[in-house]
Amino acid sequence: MNEEIKLTADLFEPLSEDEKNHEFIAAQSKTYFQDAWGRFKKNKMALIGLAFLSVMVILAILVPMFSPFEYDGMDLTALNEMPSLTHPMGTDKFGRDIFVRVMYGARISLSIGFSSAFICLVIGVVYGGIAGYVGGKTEMIMMRIVDILYSLPNLLIVILIMLIFGSNVISILIGICITAWIGMARLVRTQVLTLKEQEFALAAYVLGASRSRILFKHLVINCMGPIIVNVTMLVPSAIFTEAFLSFIGIGISAPAASWGTLANEARTLIESNPIQIIWPVLSICLTMLSLNFIGDGVSDAFDPKKK
Repeated sequence: MNEEIKLTADLFEPLSEDEKNHEFIAAQSKTYFQDAWGRFKKNKMALIGLAFLSVMVILAILVPMFSPFEYDGMDLTALNEMPSLTHPMGTDKFGRDIFVRVMYGARISLSIGFSSAFICLVIGVVYGGIAGYVGGKTEMIMMRIVDILYSLPNLLIVILIMLIFGSNVISILIGICITAWIGMARLVRTQVLTLKEQEFALAAYVLGASRSRILFKHLVINCMGPIIVNVTMLVPSAIFTEAFLSFIGIGISAPAASWGTLANEARTLIESNPIQIIWPVLSICLTMLSLNFIGDGVSDAFDPKKK
């Protein structure tokens, strides 16, 4: 017996500590969003877009607060001045500092863009999630309502609401959000219809989770990738809609200024002083371009096929 034990000990020698860890692969544990952020950082254009948007937001907050000029302050001794150290973007036909007005306009345009995207996110996720999870006649009725709203011309609805409630930020938000959440609701419904048949949803139901918990804590969380991508596309769309309405004269009322309002005011001076229309148009173009870059980066970051 002792000889057998000795023979076994000779055949099987214990491994050293280095040999035990020879095939060990050290990998940092990452959450879903940490992994997505790591892939997002690899997209240089998306980072540039995020940096530009961050700088624009900071300037929109700080410049109107600390500038010696008011966004509606007139100076009849400095009409239509060219860019200088005192007025980096010059002055308009009333002597108002264009730089301050552009940054003040950024407040309105960006607030409309992000606020409408958030409202559409909440409405679309709740509506689409309920329709997809409940199913049956409830889903049929809810989606037919969506089809009816989708058939209505969005621009006409926005114009009618602004004619009724006046030209202000609230009217524009209501007009944009009435139909803009439809795409989000359809996306969430499709995702929920697919995910609710998965094993993890059935396991949560068996364990006694409520229907609302299953929907919002399990199903919606697992389709956050497409939802976030869709939200990033809603922001530039809302900014462009507001700029278009203000440019044609039915948007934000004076003396408040959005980028569309500034472009509309500078339109009359396009022949004598064309530089005034460049600043708001350039701000709109660069902001929408940066948001599109961010949207592409987010799309790649949350795409499981590109891991």
